[in-house]
Amino acid sequence: MTDEFIEKENKAIAQEYKELLRISYQTLSDADKKMIRKAFDVAVDAHKDQRRKSGEAYIFHPIAVAKIVASQIGLGATSIAAALMHDVVEDTDTTVQDIERMFNPKVAQLVEGLTKIAQVKKDLNISMQAENFRKMLLTLNDDVRVIIIKIADRLHNMQTMDSMAEYKQVKIASETLYIYAPLAHRLGLYNIKNELEDLGLKYTEPQAYKDIVSKIKETKEEQDNYIKEISDVLKASLDAEGVDYIIKGRPKSVYSIRRKMKVQGVGFDEVYDKFALRIVYKSDPHDEKFLAWKIYSIVTDHYRPSPSRLRDWISSPKSTGYEALHITVMGPKGRWVEIQVRSERMDEIAEKGYAAHYKYKQGGGNEESGLDVWLNLLKEALENSETNAVDFVEDFKMNLYAKEIFIFTPKGEIKSLPKGATSLDFAFSIHSEIGIRTRGTRVNGRLVPLNHELKSGDQVEVITSPNQKPTTHWLEYVTTSRAKNKIRNVLNENTKKIAEDGKELLARKMRHLKITMSETVVNELVNFFKLKTSLDLFYRVGIGAIENQQLKDYAAQKSNTFINFFKSKIKRSDKPIPDEDLHRQVLTSNFDMLVFGPEHDKLDYKLSTCCNPIPGDEVFGFVTINEGIKVHKKDCPNAISLQSNYAYRIMSAKWIDSTQQEFKAILNITGMDTMGLTNQITKVISNNMHVNIQSIALNGEAGIFNGQIAVIVQNNTILKKLMENIRKIDGIDKVTRVYH
Repeated sequence: MTDEFIEKENKAIAQEYKELLRISYQTLSDADKKMIRKAFDVAVDAHKDQRRKSGEAYIFHPIAVAKIVASQIGLGATSIAAALMHDVVEDTDTTVQDIERMFNPKVAQLVEGLTKIAQVKKDLNISMQAENFRKMLLTLNDDVRVIIIKIADRLHNMQTMDSMAEYKQVKIASETLYIYAPLAHRLGLYNIKNELEDLGLKYTEPQAYKDIVSKIKETKEEQDNYIKEISDVLKASLDAEGVDYIIKGRPKSVYSIRRKMKVQGVGFDEVYDKFALRIVYKSDPHDEKFLAWKIYSIVTDHYRPSPSRLRDWISSPKSTGYEALHITVMGPKGRWVEIQVRSERMDEIAEKGYAAHYKYKQGGGNEESGLDVWLNLLKEALENSETNAVDFVEDFKMNLYAKEIFIFTPKGEIKSLPKGATSLDFAFSIHSEIGIRTRGTRVNGRLVPLNHELKSGDQVEVITSPNQKPTTHWLEYVTTSRAKNKIRNVLNENTKKIAEDGKELLARKMRHLKITMSETVVNELVNFFKLKTSLDLFYRVGIGAIENQQLKDYAAQKSNTFINFFKSKIKRSDKPIPDEDLHRQVLTSNFDMLVFGPEHDKLDYKLSTCCNPIPGDEVFGFVTINEGIKVHKKDCPNAISLQSNYAYRIMSAKWIDSTQQEFKAILNITGMDTMGLTNQITKVISNNMHVNIQSIALNGEAGIFNGQIAVIVQNNTILKKLMENIRKIDGIDKVTRVYH
């Protein structure tokens, strides 16, 4: 190494030192500067023969850490001196006692704490989890500044990791995401937390990091224009009100965008709040809160807020001292935008954490005088790492008091729905025609089931299809009476159409059996099948629930007049049904089957004797220890005690009409593999009016075709008909039903 190079390096070191003093956030006295100079000299001497992996002199690292401590975090001389010497005891023969002699007990205590952490880290075997190290960090140090300096040390290491082996990068980055970023967050060092997370992502998921960074660059112009559009609107109103402010637009961190993509299961383009606007206003302490809410009212005059996403950290600051008003509003183009409202004082506290908090509390003062107060607060903040209590209360209040929720359309219009409403309810609230044709729904960019319960502030997009029709299950997916009534109307229309077809079909079948359809015959058939109305009869014939054999049984009984004569004498109950009842245009439900759970399983059960439920009652199942499932009425005298003491043994149950029950059937299909065969099979199934495909798996090999299709059908007759139709397709060899 040439003299010229060393001289150049020494100049750079001196330059860095001057820079350190210049950028200090705290005002340094002459005594402070002397102490920092002395620490600098000790560190330079201790590390004079050391170099980093990248080849540069090691001393650049402690100086960089001291700069982060002095400027970004804003600590005073004691901490700056300790940061400069944080590796001295570990790497050289200098002892903690030497440092105490040269400086003071406080500096020595900080250096000792940092040395202990470094040693613990070395002694940690790989199996000792990071969680234990996190706990150790807290218990080893009475002085939180040790942890703060350690975070600064980690930040600089993360910034200069490029020359390390990949496996080391991943290990250090993972540890950073697990330990140091959450610690920085608890300490209110939000900028450092964001930088640690972004750097952590850069090494743990390099490809995802690169993709997001390049996409942010690509969309920068569009984002800037969008921010300008909102800023211009707000500026006009803020100026008119005489507020002294600045508006800054800032992108969200790469890590937080990545987290949203993962949690919501969406791509970069579908993450809406990729940036936040910050309004920082000048104010004297007395008017701070008043002005914040004044700005809130100006913002919400122009843009509609999401009530569930209002965060008032001014009335109740976070445990880290953070104060601000966060409003999420529906901006132009139906996009969510977060707007943060802070005074200059709050902004400084948000940037610097407790250092600024302390400065404002003390009105200047030196570093040590008010230190204990906020160090204790910090210690509490670190130890209480559960969900932030204020956050929890905010969410809880929002959900507890809201009888209604506010949902946004893709264009940003607002709809109010009762609490508990589902995405299908939302579709009907827009227009009943949209509701009927709903094929699927997206909530906040993610595809969700139709019975997905909505939360206030959700943005919902409805996907429709002209061929979509409601099914009886839809009645269970909705909670609003509007949606239920509309679905019932459509189902009734479908029922009537099926019944009309059934009436013609029945007339044909009766002709085959040499019986002429008449009012009397219809009445007899309704009685024979134990139904209530003619619509019930025609509908069941239409869906195939009444089979030919049953009609033959009726014909045989009808023709045997001698038996009929005696039957009618003995059994007087088969009175003709009054005309108005017989022709009622309502499908009655003959509750003859009990099903359990969300999947409507058929299980063995006993009816309990304490309340004697009968078909049609509202009931629930209770799993007993010796007697299997016992069924109780919902208003049974024992219901409350069972539900409160044994909630885990309660099963939902309900009576249904077996003729309207749908079944799942699995068909195996084999044949010769020909072009368009799949298309033909699906066509045959979908043309069959009362069949839905649940799943389909087809494969062909060497000219032979195998497939398994799961269909939902109402009864065996429909299934048999479907199997016959599939067999007729050219190339199909066998169609068999699989029984599990």
